[in-house]
Amino acid sequence: MKMTESDILGANILIVDDREENVLLLEELLRDSGYTCVAATMNPREVCALHKENRYDLILLDLQMPVMDGFAVMEELKSLATDSYLPVLVITAQPGHKARALQAGARDFISKPFELVEVKTRIRNMLEVRLLHKNLDDYNKKLEESVQQRTGELTRTNLQLTQEIAERKKVEGSLLDTYAEIKRLKDQLEAENIYLEQEVARQDNFGESIGQSQLLVQVFSLVELVAPMNATVLLLGETGTGKGVVARAIHSSSTRKSRPLITVNCTTLPATLIESELFGRERGAFTGSDARQIGRFELADGGTIFLDEIGEMPFELQSKLLRVIQDGEFERLGSPRTLKTDVRIITATNRDLAEEVKNGRFREDLYYRLNVFPITMPPLRQRKDDIPLLVSHFVSKFNAKFGRKIESVTKETLHVLQEYHWPGNVRELESVIERAVIISQGSVLQILDHFDTFRKTEGPGGQEIKALVDLEHDHILQVLQKTSWRIEGKSGAAVILGLNASTLRARMRKYGIVRQ
Repeated sequence: MKMTESDILGANILIVDDREENVLLLEELLRDSGYTCVAATMNPREVCALHKENRYDLILLDLQMPVMDGFAVMEELKSLATDSYLPVLVITAQPGHKARALQAGARDFISKPFELVEVKTRIRNMLEVRLLHKNLDDYNKKLEESVQQRTGELTRTNLQLTQEIAERKKVEGSLLDTYAEIKRLKDQLEAENIYLEQEVARQDNFGESIGQSQLLVQVFSLVELVAPMNATVLLLGETGTGKGVVARAIHSSSTRKSRPLITVNCTTLPATLIESELFGRERGAFTGSDARQIGRFELADGGTIFLDEIGEMPFELQSKLLRVIQDGEFERLGSPRTLKTDVRIITATNRDLAEEVKNGRFREDLYYRLNVFPITMPPLRQRKDDIPLLVSHFVSKFNAKFGRKIESVTKETLHVLQEYHWPGNVRELESVIERAVIISQGSVLQILDHFDTFRKTEGPGGQEIKALVDLEHDHILQVLQKTSWRIEGKSGAAVILGLNASTLRARMRKYGIVRQ
């Protein structure tokens, strides 16, 4: 049942594109990545016949072809399908075609022009999901055959030897346990598949790891050191500095990379549900729980779990997390059965956990368990030399997204961006560039944002009169008062400040801002 690297690299892949240069590019990319069974055709009318003969695990299908477009090809492929899974990954340069393609049965899409890292990631993730589907089907068939065979043997034995009734009951009990284990494995695989499909559907943000500054180089040197180990990692730093990107980098370079990376944001989960999300629940565990749910720790078994904003975890749940770290054991809500799990834990926070321990809001023993290998992410204001590279990356990204052709950024604009201290870090910079690409006319990037709010106020000798954190506190308070303390929505404070609503709430807690 376990899927190996050779299974993935040996998957049967077909490239369908009417442009030879695209076919050659994709063939070279796949072969360089180690895939051994790659075929191609520039005639879309051949696809169904080829698929009927070879049963491809993945079809890379261009949507815009003159003879027969990709939507027509997918309609024909549906007539050959033996199940509801259509192994098609479409290629399109039209944003409007993506939703239509997914509705037509495609599993995912690749945007033109190609970003090779994205192409490789999406192809691999889709193949992993596809092979899991196939392995699960094969496993179920073998189990059904085994159960039928065993049932027949038991029936014949019962007819011949009535004195072995006691033994027969014992075997039937064993079969019931087998069915229960099969059901558990099937539920876990289905839950993993759903999670993986959601992860594939997300657009990866590689921008936060772009840069050549010494501070960023030091971070990734630490990542290279700790990734192959099984040590617990604590990522520290302000919101928007790329802690999630580093967590994914650690997992993808670890010995657990073939298993899932399960992400839990402790800020977005309601306090009343976080326990059932982490550890799972049985049906009827509490009012409204009408179905059994597998928890994130169970999903992450054999892989990695990333607990983002760990400082927000309720105090009463911290002891249960400590038990999982120490003993690898937990119980689902509403169940007395103890479950075992083998996970690597990566946590992240923008809080000072040592201070939280002093104030009684975080367990000291849990803090020491998490703080095995701390990595501090530098804020963007400490690596301003990386801003031109980040700006170039985001301009290219949003050019492709909005169909713009921004080709240059003036020195004056870069100077303004480098002078700003970026309280929202890379995430804030990305939002600024996205707005600028939308409003820019012509080929030069135009930025209309004003960056005066957080500038230093200098007195004689150039000394800073007011701390930057105080300026940020005052600015957030001022915006909240202007919006009548409304946080979310089009006219809410989060939009005005260029922050996510959860990030703004975290800043309010950090600075002790409460409604007046």
